[in-house]
Amino acid sequence: MHIPFEVDSPQKDKKSASKTQEMNAPGFNNFESQRAQKPLTVTQLTRQVALLLEGKFRSLTVEAELSNVKRASSGHWYFSLKDDQSQIRGVMFRQAANSLRFEPENGLEVIVRGHLTVYQQRGEYQIMVSSMEPKGLGALQLAFDQMKAKLDADGLFAPEHKQSIPFLPRRIGIVTSPTGAVIHDMLTVLEHRFPGIPVLLFPVPVQGDSAPPKLVEGLQHLNKIRDSQQIDVLIVGRGGGSMEDLWAFNDEKLARAIFLLDIPVISAVGHETDFTIADFVSDLRAPTPSAAVELAVPNKQDLMLTVSQKQEQLQRAMFQQLDRLSEYVEAVRQRLASPVAMVEQFNQRVDDLDSLLQERTRRLLENLLNRISSVVDKLLLLNPGRELLTHQRSVELLQDRLTRAIGLFHKKRGDSVQQQMDLLDSLSPLSVLHRGYSVTLDKKGNSLRSVTEVHAGDELQVRLDDGTLQTKVTSVKPEHKT
Repeated sequence: MHIPFEVDSPQKDKKSASKTQEMNAPGFNNFESQRAQKPLTVTQLTRQVALLLEGKFRSLTVEAELSNVKRASSGHWYFSLKDDQSQIRGVMFRQAANSLRFEPENGLEVIVRGHLTVYQQRGEYQIMVSSMEPKGLGALQLAFDQMKAKLDADGLFAPEHKQSIPFLPRRIGIVTSPTGAVIHDMLTVLEHRFPGIPVLLFPVPVQGDSAPPKLVEGLQHLNKIRDSQQIDVLIVGRGGGSMEDLWAFNDEKLARAIFLLDIPVISAVGHETDFTIADFVSDLRAPTPSAAVELAVPNKQDLMLTVSQKQEQLQRAMFQQLDRLSEYVEAVRQRLASPVAMVEQFNQRVDDLDSLLQERTRRLLENLLNRISSVVDKLLLLNPGRELLTHQRSVELLQDRLTRAIGLFHKKRGDSVQQQMDLLDSLSPLSVLHRGYSVTLDKKGNSLRSVTEVHAGDELQVRLDDGTLQTKVTSVKPEHKT
């Protein structure tokens, strides 16, 4: 960070002398005497440091890079000024910031002018900036680039929003200064190119702080009365000048007003090499105000010449077409025969077609009769009665075979059932009872197989062939097998 001061800068070989001078300064001596007398409060120390620094650096110029840029709601700007080794805080109050043409932003290299102050609440020293300029680039140019980038991002320069300029406007609205050569040149060009087209002028200042709102007012007023006054195109502009002179046409409110207009706008500001924000947002840019009139209206002489040429071409085309039609009519007339002969030829043609129709009808009927006869023969061969008789005989044979098969099946099944019944009868315990045996059951109905399953006093059931005996065991005598 390069800081050219308005006081002499110390040199390496004068360090001791500089130190002696600082120690001899009134503030320093006062500080030393107070320190020897009694301790200082933080407020007292900060106040004395502020008096020392602010008195020594009343005016300075600093070249640095902006960082930590922040704008408070009060309109004050706070930032840091830094280089590759050091940084210092900076503040620019609203009154000084209102004169800025551009927006401070991080990374921007600037040259600031101001004086050193101490913010006693935090004990920090800072530079109070009174003016700021971008390094290597004019403030106006930077402000122009920033505004152009902002409006471009908002879509105000997009081609799809551009309106086409009418070919022949009914009335032209002009927003410019009523004095000077610009309006005179524009009216002269209009009178030369197409006299008779009315012009509605809204006089405005085109330079200074009052110019942008007046330009906006003029454009909006002409746009409001466009239908009643039949205004088809607007021209806004002024003559050449410096960038400062043309600055009114770089106003953001003016650009947004042009964008919202319903009438096509031609921007004509300065010379061919001059560019403003109004040029980019307008529907068409003219290099000069006089050129704007040339773009707004065609040349009447050229139009008259074109109309005359088109009229001659149309007449030649009409005469050529009439000649071709006359030749065609004559050729058709020569080929046209007598109506009576034409009728006779048509009568003969009708007779020929009638004979042909009768012959074809007869052949068609013969073909249909032959096809019907063939179908009848096929139907006789495929008579359902014959097929029904054949199938009836087959059914009778199958029914007889089914009856015999069912009888044989029943006999086989009956014999098999009888065999099974005889086998069951031979194995049935009832047959054993029928031969004089019995079955002994306990109270639960379970058959007894051994004397060990009962005891004296148990009640038993004895099943015989023709009934059941209720008995009671008096004694148990097991037999011992040898």
